[in-house]
Amino acid sequence: MDLILKYFTNLTDDQTSKFKKLEALYQDWNLKINVVSRKDIDELYLRHVLHSLAIAKIIQFKDGSKILDVGTGGGFPGIPLAILFPNCSFHLVDSIAKKLKVVNEVVEGLGLTNVKTTHSRVEDINDTYDFIVSRAVAIMPTFTHWVKGKIAKEQKHELKNGILYLKGGDLTEELQDYKTATIYNLSDFYTEDFYETKKVVHLPLKYKG
Repeated sequence: MDLILKYFTNLTDDQTSKFKKLEALYQDWNLKINVVSRKDIDELYLRHVLHSLAIAKIIQFKDGSKILDVGTGGGFPGIPLAILFPNCSFHLVDSIAKKLKVVNEVVEGLGLTNVKTTHSRVEDINDTYDFIVSRAVAIMPTFTHWVKGKIAKEQKHELKNGILYLKGGDLTEELQDYKTATIYNLSDFYTEDFYETKKVVHLPLKYKG
């Protein structure tokens, strides 16, 4: 938890309280339904919560923004971002029902009112969003195919509507066909070794009416 306070110094009491509750909620539910590995649950704030919040180092979502979290798994990056941006709406989607059970319990345990979940493949979601976030669920060509036609027309931010993707390693080959992609190194924001090779990729996507 100290890690979160180290990098996010302007949290409200309510946000701090919710971030603190995360660990117990995940530890409790992870014993029943394993969504986070043993090693990762012990380092939940470093490997999951702070990692999810890296997106907030790239962009401050404006009130009223709609964000889709694809393949949310245990609720990352969607849940930490929903705590940080209480006036934005987050739609967390996963094709594995048991993972969403944990997500729903955590959302309820935190009293988050700005999160909805859907057990579905993302291709079957019929809505548009300002941004689509995810943590490395597929290579970029596959991912862009999945989320085609899901970007909102109206631009609310300086950063163009599109994908904000948490990825690691060398992305040169994977992104060679995406000339508009911008790569942000998380080591520019966080000093921990875990973030040395971690990145956020922003890929603007055009609205397709």
